[in-house]
Amino acid sequence: MDEIDCAVIGGGVVGLAVARALALSGREVLVLESEGAIGTGTSSRNSEVIHAGIYYPQGSLKARLCVEGKQMLYAYAAERGVPHQRCGKLIVATSPEQAGQLEAIQKKAADNGIDDLVLLTAQQAIAMEPQLHCVAALHSPSTGIVDSHALMLSLLGDLENAGGMLALKSPMARGECVDGVIVLTAEDGTVLRCRSVVNAAGLGAPALARRFEGLPSSSVPKEYFAKGNYFTLSGRAPFSRLIYPVPEPGGLGVHLTIDLGGQAKFGPDVQWVSSPDELVVHPSRGEGFYAEVRKYWPALPDGALIPGYAGMRPKISGPGEPAADFMIEGPASHGVPGLVNLFGIESPGLTSSLAIGSHVADLLHDA
Repeated sequence: MDEIDCAVIGGGVVGLAVARALALSGREVLVLESEGAIGTGTSSRNSEVIHAGIYYPQGSLKARLCVEGKQMLYAYAAERGVPHQRCGKLIVATSPEQAGQLEAIQKKAADNGIDDLVLLTAQQAIAMEPQLHCVAALHSPSTGIVDSHALMLSLLGDLENAGGMLALKSPMARGECVDGVIVLTAEDGTVLRCRSVVNAAGLGAPALARRFEGLPSSSVPKEYFAKGNYFTLSGRAPFSRLIYPVPEPGGLGVHLTIDLGGQAKFGPDVQWVSSPDELVVHPSRGEGFYAEVRKYWPALPDGALIPGYAGMRPKISGPGEPAADFMIEGPASHGVPGLVNLFGIESPGLTSSLAIGSHVADLLHDA
């Protein structure tokens, strides 16, 4: 039986950020990734947006870690040369009813410590983005985009420079929490005796946690899968900033984002599915996209939307339920020494990743 100080299960952006933070604190760290490369799950199927922290309830982990993480991520990307752009975004109201929601969004942002949102008239917004249609808008100058793969490679480099290791194609079968240690068994039969374990398995985190003997079942939430379909735009992007409609239940609406190469894409929508493997984008979904996008960009040409890719939100709240907060459960929550489970790390997980890393390292400081 091999022994390791700390194992982090999951090599996505959050798992790598957690492993980096632990390694920099002096821990011996091994990242166990089930796939043949880092970041092939949720981390590679998102909008790559650096969120400002606008929408989340005051005092929630999402609000706190997003705001902290945004500042950490911009500083880190600038220091390490990770490609990124502070392009800003407009949250647009396309009806008088939606216009009334913008002030509430601005207040919620202020409650979270974000005081740079500017309420714009339709004329002011259209002066910034001439192709836009709206009745009012909010400008968020601190929203941006980042190359998520370059970020993960940089985090991995930091981890390895601090003595940490990455093991690919290492899916975990189960865990046993006994006598103050955690014994992990991989699907190939390899057994690891760990002082600490972080379950950062993303979409599979709840299912994996249920296979940890000694962890109370009441500590593991039910998982739900909310697919988000993206369509790419054929032709030149009509906007230089991100364009978001007023949020809808379950997500942030069909918004426009631009990658660092200038390619525009629309999405994600919200499609509840039964399996995290349902990642095919059906062209028929595009019919609904046209109607939603034309509310703020009436000039969208017919046939301009091309099926792109789909991502999967690792939700722990279901259809019609209020959005759940991040669930980061350490020993004080579930009573198992040395174990931290990360559940429901959906958006703004990418933005929050460095802050989540620091938070988990604090939870395991004495473990």
